Amino acid sequence: MTRLDQQFTFLAEAEKLKSVTRATPIHDASRPENSGEHSWSLALYALTLAEQAPEGVSIDRVIRMLLLHDLVEIDVGDVPIHSKGGTAHGAEDILKAEAAAAERIFGLLPGDQGAAMLALWQEFEANETPDAIFAKSLDRVQPVLLNHQSGGGSWIDYDVSFTQLEERIGTKIARGAPAVWDWVRDRVEGWFAARS
Repeated sequence: MTRLDQQFTFLAEAEKLKSVTRATPIHDASRPENSGEHSWSLALYALTLAEQAPEGVSIDRVIRMLLLHDLVEIDVGDVPIHSKGGTAHGAEDILKAEAAAAERIFGLLPGDQGAAMLALWQEFEANETPDAIFAKSLDRVQPVLLNHQSGGGSWIDYDVSFTQLEERIGTKIARGAPAVWDWVRDRVEGWFAARS
């Protein structure tokens, strides 16, 4: 295979992300979001909210991470953060399956390009560098806003309380984008209060 053959093989595989259904509905609650839409939304979030990033964060790298971060769902599917009482998302078997998927999918690319994308995916997953921490914060905030816009979405499906939302998601958003979490928290807390 030529380099171009490998690149187009990878791109054809990446198209499958559009078929992965997520737990979160789109804004009008008419249907579930797919993972391709989620990745595109996050790239736009990063571009728009770049001024919320801590000093030294490379928005270019953040956008690249966000475009790649869910490609593993082609093999593993979406693992909702609130499923199994909030424990499924970080389960060891899921993490292993995602790592294997990353090796397979990025392995479709020419060696140098695949290794660079795999390293970026691994950096995002490790959530230790400033770029990854900010990217992960945006990954957490977008579904919160979709659930709020759609009248509760997966919060209703998984019987999520505001305390659970804050523990599972809010703390992660605040770690990389504290002002963003403050803004979001002010808006979504009332939804939960109205239901209790």
